Amino acid sequence: MSIQRINPGPRMSAAVVHGNTVYLAGQVADKTAAQGDVTAQTTEILAIIDDLLAKAGSDKTKILSATIYLADISTFAAMNAAWDSWVAAGHTPARATVQAALAAPHYKVEIAVIAAR
Repeated sequence: MSIQRINPGPRMSAAVVHGNTVYLAGQVADKTAAQGDVTAQTTEILAIIDDLLAKAGSDKTKILSATIYLADISTFAAMNAAWDSWVAAGHTPARATVQAALAAPHYKVEIAVIAAR
């Protein structure tokens, strides 16, 4: 079975497709990272996820699981405001949300998903 790597870099690929499963690396907001609040960063990340899933032949209705990392768990409701308006009704994935130190202090949220094709 072949492996497709989407946006590969020296350290990681943004997404990897194996068979009918799509694995997305943790995505962060680059455009809104410096000034964006958690809602703005989440909105940007979800658009990135939409794009990567489309490149992999999938979409948000096929997300199986999501792991959301928040730099500050007190922003949970603000992150959910963006998530809830994006996630497809009737297609909510299994999901975990945790507080974690992210790769840089300006990142407020990181999201990783696994989807079917």
